[in-house]
Amino acid sequence: MPAPVRSEVARILAAEVARAVRVFGGYGPSATVRLTLADGRRAFFKGSYPTHESVKWAMPREARVYRALGARIAPWAPRFFGAFEIDRWYVLLLEDLGRGGIARWTPSAARRAARAYAAFHASTKGERLPRWLSRTQHHGFGAYWGRLAQSGELGGTAVLAGRRRGEAEEWLDVALPVLRAHESKLRKVRPPFALLHFDTRSDNVRLHGDQLRIFDWPFASVGPHEFDLAAFAQSIAAEGGPTPERVAAWYAEVLPLRDAAMDASVAGIAGYFADRAWRPPVDGLPRLRSIQRRQLKATVAWAARRFALPQPGWLSAVAD
Repeated sequence: MPAPVRSEVARILAAEVARAVRVFGGYGPSATVRLTLADGRRAFFKGSYPTHESVKWAMPREARVYRALGARIAPWAPRFFGAFEIDRWYVLLLEDLGRGGIARWTPSAARRAARAYAAFHASTKGERLPRWLSRTQHHGFGAYWGRLAQSGELGGTAVLAGRRRGEAEEWLDVALPVLRAHESKLRKVRPPFALLHFDTRSDNVRLHGDQLRIFDWPFASVGPHEFDLAAFAQSIAAEGGPTPERVAAWYAEVLPLRDAAMDASVAGIAGYFADRAWRPPVDGLPRLRSIQRRQLKATVAWAARRFALPQPGWLSAVAD
């Protein structure tokens, strides 16, 4: 790293860096590094850099969330030590939450994470939150099935089924009116709302006993807690964990879920992955489409069960 970046890290943390270990994983190309300081303390370095600035837009937004909402998101978020921009680097310095994410979503881990996630939402549900946080970010998930149908691109989703494409097309024809009807209600979900992380999945969390720690906050917004829960629950299933229904039931032991809001959220999130999973790879994000195909399978299967639709057997032909 450039000397000015290293010097600013040492200045903010009040100690030189004795050891730095690169951390790999996640979707994006951020420089993520675990730091051991000369005085024995640890910190986490996250930065965008000149040769790959595709994630730079997110850094100032995330820093704003840490600065403005630090008291609201503790103890779920890491402590924020500071941020700076030098030589086209934008850097966040955070508490080091430890190595690795969730290695395997066992029922015990998923139950503890779901209950802790509910406690996070319950801490701000109905509370006053800064006006600069979007209240409509989740609305964008209320029209994906409709747009796919109107644009004629629903065939792209069916193509993922390969030799079972015809079966997929038939299932989508039957399911589409139901999915469109439910997703359209996402805009109509009324408060009380809560602070949403909007991007919770295994590579953005750590589980310390019963305490869920969540990082990567640039998408934070205000909205129905059911939306955040639906997105998290399907990601657990997509990674080989318990079904989204079980995760939702554990969550509801702490914070009740509204059926209509859950219906709209499940349909909307399934539509998002139906729209994205078949598209060309994104430069700098080589794993993204594969992960989205797994999430497509988890969310569409969940939607089929929830809305009593025919079993989407074609999903088994969708390759990761």
